[in-house]
Amino acid sequence: MPVVIDDAWLEDLLHDRTGMLTDAGAAQELAVTLAAHRVALDPGELVSRALGDALDEVWERGWQPADVAHAARKDATAGSVPLVVALIGEHARRTDAVRRAPDVWVDQLRELGAPTSGDSAVVAAWSRTGRRSPAEAWRIVLQLVGMLRTAARIDVLVPPPSRWGAARPASSGGAHGTGDDRALRRIRGLLAKAESTEFADEAEALTAKAQELMTRHAVDAALLDPGRPSGGDVGTRRVHVADPYVRAKMQLLAAVAEANDVRLVWYQRLGIANLVGGRADLDAVELMFTSLLLQVAQALSMAERQVGRGGSSSRTFRRAFLLGYAHRIGERLQSARQRATSEAASERGVDLLPVLRSRREAVESV
Repeated sequence: MPVVIDDAWLEDLLHDRTGMLTDAGAAQELAVTLAAHRVALDPGELVSRALGDALDEVWERGWQPADVAHAARKDATAGSVPLVVALIGEHARRTDAVRRAPDVWVDQLRELGAPTSGDSAVVAAWSRTGRRSPAEAWRIVLQLVGMLRTAARIDVLVPPPSRWGAARPASSGGAHGTGDDRALRRIRGLLAKAESTEFADEAEALTAKAQELMTRHAVDAALLDPGRPSGGDVGTRRVHVADPYVRAKMQLLAAVAEANDVRLVWYQRLGIANLVGGRADLDAVELMFTSLLLQVAQALSMAERQVGRGGSSSRTFRRAFLLGYAHRIGERLQSARQRATSEAASERGVDLLPVLRSRREAVESV
């Protein structure tokens, strides 16, 4: 008996939670079928409402706007990112997020360029702006539906929309202190030099010097306020790690985090990490990780030119190179940390181990 493709059938498809739509082949086959039957892309805003409902569910599972955009790019298709941004913008308009959402949420809206005004028929409006065939548009929509409907539950770092009040709460972090800003400027300057040099040894030496500054700043903060992480109360932050070679890049992030008493929780399949630590420590870790990604890309490019690799052997070489780099940098950062700690202890004539241990315990208790 042939399937009757009507609104009821389409609504059932858009609420599928079996994971069928996460399969690219299945989504493509269904998209071709819908296009062949000339099914309108957003009849009566049915698809826009279904995607909006799925997005509401995702917020309750701990996701934030930047997480959804990252996952869309990784697990759905790059073509779905403009649609995701439009959906997030429509949600922001509908919920008055600019006034009501936490600061970090509003910052992410701005970074994504999510509009807060527009057509509620998001899917139809998105379709009009692109030159896609009906089958291609349906494929993108169906894969995005599959991704949202099956999104895993992750840690809730900021209140979801259901917990927002009538007005946006005041920032709990406060402005960065002058000492934090000064230290970050010096660290940023060293890392900029590391990124600009063509010599790998020089880049690693500059990075190690940046780590020493990070450690000295943390020690100063710990002595001023024992038991409290540097830069204020313990906070959390999300970092997104893009393909390819996510595992190797995450090892690099873990090495930086470990050298700075920042705890890392890794959602491997999602390419998402949660960082837990003092505010200044989180800033420094994120800054160094971003710099190291640039540095390793330059080092890898130079190494590939020297060995002349290509094809599948090149992918194997790159993965091994990145893992080796993460291990080597991790050792250099730990050495820099130990050196800076020893020098600080000698200068001040105090035993820093109890102070630093108390600081780590404050992070681990979160």
